[in-house]
Amino acid sequence: MSGSIFFVILTFLMGRQAYKGYQTIRQAILLGKPDAWESDQPLKRWRNTLLVAFGQKKMFKNLIPAVLHFFIYVAFLFTQIELVEIITDGLFGTHRFFAPYLGVLYPVIISTIEILSVLAFFATIAFLWRRNVAKVKRFDKPELKGWPALDANIILGLEIVLIFGIFTMNGADKALQFKGHPDFHDTGFFAITSWLGPAVFKSWPVPFLLFIERFGWWLHYFVVLCFLVYLAYSKHLHILLAFPTTWYAKLTQKGHADNMPEVMHEVKSMLGLAEATNSDQMPTFGAADVTQMSQRLLMSAFACTECGRCTAECPANQTGKKLSPRKIMMDIRDRATEVSQKIATGDNVYINPEIGGSTLTAANFSDGKTLFDYISTEELHACTTCNACVEACPVMINPLDPILEMRRYEILMQSAGPSDWVPMFTALENTGAVWQMPVGRADWMNQEV
Repeated sequence: MSGSIFFVILTFLMGRQAYKGYQTIRQAILLGKPDAWESDQPLKRWRNTLLVAFGQKKMFKNLIPAVLHFFIYVAFLFTQIELVEIITDGLFGTHRFFAPYLGVLYPVIISTIEILSVLAFFATIAFLWRRNVAKVKRFDKPELKGWPALDANIILGLEIVLIFGIFTMNGADKALQFKGHPDFHDTGFFAITSWLGPAVFKSWPVPFLLFIERFGWWLHYFVVLCFLVYLAYSKHLHILLAFPTTWYAKLTQKGHADNMPEVMHEVKSMLGLAEATNSDQMPTFGAADVTQMSQRLLMSAFACTECGRCTAECPANQTGKKLSPRKIMMDIRDRATEVSQKIATGDNVYINPEIGGSTLTAANFSDGKTLFDYISTEELHACTTCNACVEACPVMINPLDPILEMRRYEILMQSAGPSDWVPMFTALENTGAVWQMPVGRADWMNQEV
């Protein structure tokens, strides 16, 4: 009974901490404009979600890491069955609750989990080797130095501890069954621990085996709880956000750029297709900070797996340019987190004096910084809008969207841009043509013949 009480208390405390972390992520995403959630063509969206997010379709363009990731992914899915049983046993003080009800199916399920766990273990070792020894090129980039590299290693380390917990628990359990302990009933043949457990533990005394079995059980569950808490601070948040990100991904053709509503309305009003606006307030074109980007885009930044496939495929990056689509998404995520945390403090020092207000909100927030302090114009100008990054992303993130939004702000709001672009825009504004002409492009129509 005391074990169940401790189980409930631990689960509640860790669950509350995890909830706080996910609420922080939610608040960061809600900083964006709520105008880009698209749910049209549901059949196509379900297809993308099932094939791309759940089925890992785009991962298999690079076979070796795809197979390794598949081992870990499938092992993760199947292990949830055993996790449900652990939670049930923890709540009600039972042992192997599902075994009597599933019959011969139970050892098949546990055997599958054990085999997949072994494959996941070797895949984890391979990933650690690729990142830290082989130093695969896409993992050896400036934006992955420091915390991002450590984050990946922490998750891989936790994977190994989870697997260790499973085999310690199952192995000691089988050894106790082998010794005929009355509290450990026969649960059938497990593919690995039925022979490994007695081979390793058969000479150990029963009290110590009881301790080892409980140690493995608690270790596995505690690491799962730690993993749930840690997700909110890790790139592995994609485990949760990859699915909605894929669902809400744009279904338009790659390369399609959304029109700016303000510009489109002005054009329509000039043509008599819409009423002119009488507002004296200057509209904002593009985005300089996360509060001017869409919530869908911010969610995709938090869903980024930092795998680097976008950067590896980027022709600008391949030719030595500073642009890294992965860094763009990471910078947006970091900036959204920073803004959300500062707003959460409620400190009036962050209230924009030009807007005013007595309460700090996303609408009047200003800390003197923007996304341009994270992402340089050199990076923005290097993009050729070829969509290679969009095609490469395994969870259908579109790094081109924020690049275009920031370019629009730079050109239309700051009247800036690359030196060879500015004359073209000036000519367009003055004469309606991209060439510098002494007269307006349509002036010839007004000349008498």
